[in-house]
Amino acid sequence: MFYWFLKFVAIGPVVRLVNRPRAEGTENVPATGAAILASNHLSAADWIFMPLVIRRRVTFLAKSEYFTGTGVKGFLQRGFFSGAGQVPIDRTSASAAEDAIQTGLRILRSGKLLGIYPEGTRSPDGRLFRGKIGVARMALETGVPVVPVAMCYSTVKLPFGKKLMRVKVRFGEPLDFTRYEGLAGDRFVERSITDEIMYEIMTLSGQEYVDVYGATVKKSMTAGSSAVDAVATLQPPAHEAADRAPTSLAG
Repeated sequence: MFYWFLKFVAIGPVVRLVNRPRAEGTENVPATGAAILASNHLSAADWIFMPLVIRRRVTFLAKSEYFTGTGVKGFLQRGFFSGAGQVPIDRTSASAAEDAIQTGLRILRSGKLLGIYPEGTRSPDGRLFRGKIGVARMALETGVPVVPVAMCYSTVKLPFGKKLMRVKVRFGEPLDFTRYEGLAGDRFVERSITDEIMYEIMTLSGQEYVDVYGATVKKSMTAGSSAVDAVATLQPPAHEAADRAPTSLAG
């Protein structure tokens, strides 16, 4: 109930008035049944804009820090994110990737829309980075379609040097991977599926694609290297334990 209150009364009308989010291809989102909405991740507000432009409720996996605060602030924060359709995931545990996948599978098996960000973190520089294969495993184990989504942002200049952000959400045609039924766990198949999903997101968004994990680039930038240097010097790891992690709400 709180989800719909936020969407239609508390937050939605304000966001619609200020940012005027537009949508393309909403007919590609299934009217009923489970599906994965796999999106690029450019802003911490992505999870607000996407659900606003479609009729169905979208459930996202969110980092557990949003649910562990103390005091009044922590109580209000937990209530807000829970009511807004977020499900907490502990990204610090040794089993974080598997726990995230199992949670996503439960959501899909209950017939819901699952919104995820295959990059696993927000883009550090606006480019599209390598996807993690958790999205492919969930698609294979449930047989649900994957709808590629592109969040596209632009700015409008206002008087006195101010700027206003405009948002367009593009939904691509659903991707059907049932031809790979029974191959969940095959890393070659899962990597191929993930790359296909990322290609569709790239086509929708117009972003430059970089075949390196965004989290790797972020670490290099934190250490003092530029994103360009990091991409030029790092090779995508053949095997990475975190590769299966399907999403992060605000990495």
